[in-house]
Formats: sequence, structure tokens, C-alpha cells
Amino acid sequence: MDNRISNVVILGGGTAGWMTAAYLGKALEENVKITVLEAPAIPRIGVGEATVPNLQRAFFDFLGLREEDWMPECNAAFKTAVKFINWRTPGESSTQARPLGSRTDHFFHPFGLLPSQDGVPLSHYWFNDFQAGRTDEPFDYACFREPPMMQANRAPRWLDGRRATNYAWHFDAHLVADFLRRFATEKQGVIHVQDEMTHLDQDSRGFITALHTKSGQVLEGDLFIDCSGFRGLLINQALREPFMDMSDHLINDRAVATSLPNDDEKTGVEPYTSAIAMKSGWSWKIPMLGRHGTGYVYSSRFATQDEATLEFAKMWGIDPENTQFNQVRFRVGRNRRAWVRNCVSIGLASCFLEPLESTGIYFITAAIYHLAKHFPNKNFDPILIDRFNTEIETMFDDTRDFIQAHFYFAPRADTPFWQANKELHLPEAIQEKVAMYRAGLPVNAPTTSEDGYYGNFEAEFRNFWTNGSYYCIFTGLGLLPDQVLPSLAHRPSAVEGAAPLFEKVKQEQQELVTTLPSNYDYLRQLHNV
Repeated sequence: MDNRISNVVILGGGTAGWMTAAYLGKALEENVKITVLEAPAIPRIGVGEATVPNLQRAFFDFLGLREEDWMPECNAAFKTAVKFINWRTPGESSTQARPLGSRTDHFFHPFGLLPSQDGVPLSHYWFNDFQAGRTDEPFDYACFREPPMMQANRAPRWLDGRRATNYAWHFDAHLVADFLRRFATEKQGVIHVQDEMTHLDQDSRGFITALHTKSGQVLEGDLFIDCSGFRGLLINQALREPFMDMSDHLINDRAVATSLPNDDEKTGVEPYTSAIAMKSGWSWKIPMLGRHGTGYVYSSRFATQDEATLEFAKMWGIDPENTQFNQVRFRVGRNRRAWVRNCVSIGLASCFLEPLESTGIYFITAAIYHLAKHFPNKNFDPILIDRFNTEIETMFDDTRDFIQAHFYFAPRADTPFWQANKELHLPEAIQEKVAMYRAGLPVNAPTTSEDGYYGNFEAEFRNFWTNGSYYCIFTGLGLLPDQVLPSLAHRPSAVEGAAPLFEKVKQEQQELVTTLPSNYDYLRQLHNV
């Protein structure tokens, strides 16, 4: 008797549904029918979405799609970092970084990885020099190649297509969903049913056996995947799996978003996401050709919808009465278990963190990777299910802690929102990492090998944030270690050996600025405009 899964039904389209359909369509080569049940689309505002670097290698490469294949279809642009603006100094919300000593209040969290000397990452040699008064250069500018090229609005690739550094992408999420829908249905034979689910059938074990639709269709399946968004129609409503609210860690629960035109020829296209501190949260800026998506992520405990919209409009100098806004409510947390019986939740139906570090599509990519790895037969071995759930839980909680640390350690305390973030409890896992950082130890290996890390999916999906990530955020916010790694005091040869690495960073910074094309020019060539 053939015990293989033969019929997979995905409830919900969108980015999560079509990424899942396309990935499984490739991963499950034989005798599997995949159906996507998608309610008729509601008109959407293309406000832009940002990603992390493993999307190409973990997802599009797996599908056999080059950047040149999908980027023009999705109004995609490059993202080499997150630029944090005004997270240290109080004041009115502004897209311009305020003065901070001899510099301005901004810092980068790049995707580049740190070199190491004698097994110690460059970050620790920087702090050794900083504490001794030998440098006052910020960590990101001293240790990464990317900040000067980003400030100059350079592309992360040369015009001949060669990659200059690690990067991710900005794009219109609904265009990505449409592109993947066409790919999955035309290239892989995925069935697309446009209808609404009305109810479902379950057997005596509580397993889902079929979905019923408004038009009277009955979609039977062996495995059901819930991509129905925050409603969690299968996982939460039908199977009653509890959603674990984590607003005691991250207090933002609303967003107001829109899309604004940009004069690319005049101002260029920034190759990074901006995160701009606001009175009751922060605003994103996601540049693409001709426009940028932007939104204000805020806490409803400290601002009403009208107050947030007015503050957001004032910052951009736009008329709130004549601008189309998308008002969003979201839940922060995860399902207790992402996979229950024969139902797997992916995307917003599974977990969500506010978008500060662009983790939404990262979570989807990780979930479909692990689903393919732990794909069951009709016996639904509980070990496979438990391992999948552990992977999702570990990935989510680690990222939740990292994002909470942004707000917790931000020096700003000029509004009730920023004060409240200092009063929240930090989980033990991030407290341990902070203690390691303060003691002078590296946080989260690996620290080297750009090719080895961005491509080691097991490591990425479990522990994505590197030592460089923690150093960027902590030093950018003004949190410094209590001491230099003590062993360096006994290794003067290692300290001396780090000097050429800093010189190499400076040489590469200059080379990238002078040889890379503008992001605007590269994107025009890529998009053939």
C-alpha cells in the first residue's frame, strides 16, 4: 500500500501561500497534487516589503530562478542593510539623522560578515582600539565594507552582474505572490481555486479531511497548510491551537502605511531599508524604482490611529486628507505549535514579529524549508512534527529576543513609549548573550566565511543573527562591553595582526565607492527602463 502523501491543500494565497506551493512543487517531485484555495483578491496598496539575504539561495535558487528572472517582475531593488535613524537622540520625528556629538544619530546593520584574526572576530579588535583611545570611528564604519557605498547610493553589484557584497531585496509583496502564482500553476501544475472556505470536515482523530467552499466545491487532502493570515482559520479556529501572545516583549501592534513617489534621478535610490525612530514606535522606508514604501509601526497603548497617522504624515510632509493609507492591526507572537495533526501553519497564520528586521519572509522561507525536510507520510510520525515545531520555536524566539533588545537598549526615553520598553522583561536567552557581550566574548558564531554562512541553511534558520549583528545594534545604541576580551592582553601578535584587516576594510570601502554603479543606474539596467 502506497503510504505517501498524495494531496496537499493550501488555504490562502498571498506571499506565504504561493511561496509554499512553488517550493513544495519542486521539492515533491512525484505523485503529489497541490491545490491553493485563495479567496478573490482584495485591492492592495503596494507599500513595499524587505527581506534578508538567504531568500535567493534558500528559495529562488532552489526553484532554478535567477535574480534576473524574478526581480523585474516584482519591482525589486537591493537592500544591503538596515539604517537606524534617531534611535539615540530625543526629538520630533524626522527622516534626517539628528546631530550626535561630532556625527549624526544613525548606524547601519549590514549583511556583510566580519573577518577574523587568530580566531577572534574583528569587532573585538575594534573595541580593543576604541577602549584604548586609538580610534573613535563607529563600529559599523570601522569593520564593514558597506557603509560608505550605501551612503553613496551604490548598487551591491557591478554592471556586469558580479556580486560586490551580501545583500537582500526590497519588492512589492503582491507582485511576488502574482509571479509565484504564475510560476507554480504554469510550470509545476499547481491547481488554483479562487473561492472562499465555508467549513471543513474532520475525522475521529481530529485530522482535517476536506475543505468546503462557497461555490460548493469539496477539496479533499492528506496534508493541509494554513496560510490564511492572522485569522488562522485552520490552525487556530478549527484545530484550536492556542496563539501565544508576546506583547509583553514587543508592544507595537499597529501600522499605518502608504507609498510615496521618489525622484530617483535627483536623489538616487538608497540600497538599504531605513528604520526611523518615532514618538510611539518607528517608521520604515523601503526604496524601489520611482517610489518608496513607508509605514509607521506603533503601539496602540501610546498613540491612537489618528494620532499616528498625523505624526506619520507630518514627518513626510504629506496631506493626510488626500493620501491613501493602509491601516493594519497585527498580533505579535506564535502558535504554541506550528504543526498540529495534519495541519501546518506558515506565514502570519503561524507567527509574526513586527517588521523591524524584515523577518516575515525569512520565517516563511524557514518554515517551507523545514516542512520539506520533515515531510511526512500518512502516518504523520510525531517525531517529524515535534522536530519541525522545535525548529520554528527556536528560530522565532531567538529573533524575538534580538528585536526586543533594539528597543530595550535604545537610549531614547523622551516619550512614554520609549520609557515603557525599558520596563519590559528581557528573556533569559538574550540576557545570557548580553552578558557574553559585556564580558568581551563573541556572541553567536559563525563569525567568518561569507559563503559558508549565507548558504548554511541549518545554521541560518536556527540562529540567523551573527556576532556582527549584535555588535552593530549594541554599539549603535551606545551599549559597549564592560571589558576587552581578556585573552587579547596576552596575544599582542594577534592584535598587531588585526591592523592589516582594518586597512583592508578601508581599501575595499574606497574601491566599492569608486567602482560600483549607482543603485539607480543598475536597477534601470536590470528593469530595462
